[in-house]
Amino acid sequence: MDNTKSSGWQAWLVTAGLLLIVAGVLLPILGMGLSVYRWIYAAGAAVCLVGRLFSRVPDSVPLRVKRLMRIESWSAIFFCAGAFFMFWPGAGAGDWLAFTLAGGAILIYTSIMIPRAMRKG
Repeated sequence: MDNTKSSGWQAWLVTAGLLLIVAGVLLPILGMGLSVYRWIYAAGAAVCLVGRLFSRVPDSVPLRVKRLMRIESWSAIFFCAGAFFMFWPGAGAGDWLAFTLAGGAILIYTSIMIPRAMRKG
């Protein structure tokens, strides 16, 4: 079993949160549910944050992997900031999208670098 990912309910929460975030981003692009997409995105960001906060970094992995797994938690914080800007009336049209892209960039980086760092040991 892979020790780099949480194998319990935390992983399920993170996955469900990310799926809700994807749905919240796709709804305005597809032109559907324009009044509901904010709540779906915000719920996904909150669920993802709870899953990341309760995820435990294993002690048996190298220090670089531990740091990458902690950086991965920042993606949920960026998604929550994006949800805030969806509801704030003074925000621009693309503010929430910028935080969503930043969180996605962190997830892409860590999903590439964690297996690479695990192989190096």
